[in-house]
Amino acid sequence: MTATTTSLLIHEPAEAYHAQSGEYLSSHALANFRKCPLLYRRKQLGQIADEDRPAYLVGRAAHTMILEGRKQFDREYVLGGPINQRTGKPYGAETKTAREWARLQGKSLLAKEHYETVRRMNESVYSHEIAAEYLAMGEAEGVARETYCDVPCQIRIDWFESHRGIVDLKTCDDLTWFEADARRYGYAHQLAFYRAVLEVAVGVNVPIHLVAVEKKEPFRTGVWRIHEDVLARAQRDNESAIER
Repeated sequence: MTATTTSLLIHEPAEAYHAQSGEYLSSHALANFRKCPLLYRRKQLGQIADEDRPAYLVGRAAHTMILEGRKQFDREYVLGGPINQRTGKPYGAETKTAREWARLQGKSLLAKEHYETVRRMNESVYSHEIAAEYLAMGEAEGVARETYCDVPCQIRIDWFESHRGIVDLKTCDDLTWFEADARRYGYAHQLAFYRAVLEVAVGVNVPIHLVAVEKKEPFRTGVWRIHEDVLARAQRDNESAIER
């Protein structure tokens, strides 16, 4: 897949976006610096590799299905995997045989139970009246690259629509504690960075909404708007970190 553009955003594969992380500052890299400059530097030098866990695969698959639709999901993921002739069951998704099989398909392998989780999450989001309304019009996974605070920066936005602004999709274990998780994981700082870079691109501040969906029963979905004061404080923190 090659990069395409709209009037505002670039659309390119995730691999192409991440391949430019050495040239552009991202919200993830900035979060590492705020946490620990040494962590940021070692990741920048490639001394610490990004972790990849099965839960991350489920999260990526859910983003694809919910935001980009079933057709794109089918292009990127294959279900089940090769059958072990001794047991009559699929090889485990983490086995060498299964990984090689998926590589030959040119797709990521998703176990059937993980697919069922993703399907339920998708169903939950689009059964939520407000979440479904926010995702009815707009574009998924748009990229912007701009100079912000004299530094080349890049962002990849889950969902953008010119009137509703940025909608960021999060997955969680328990919606009851999502607001605490949002503070813990610095979502306000991430989205303040997105908004600031996007403002350079489009010339206006846009609202920020979060859609969160549980990864287990009862698969609840919730929607939040991040208050302007929270974003302003986070933006000041980000700009201080960039200056440092």
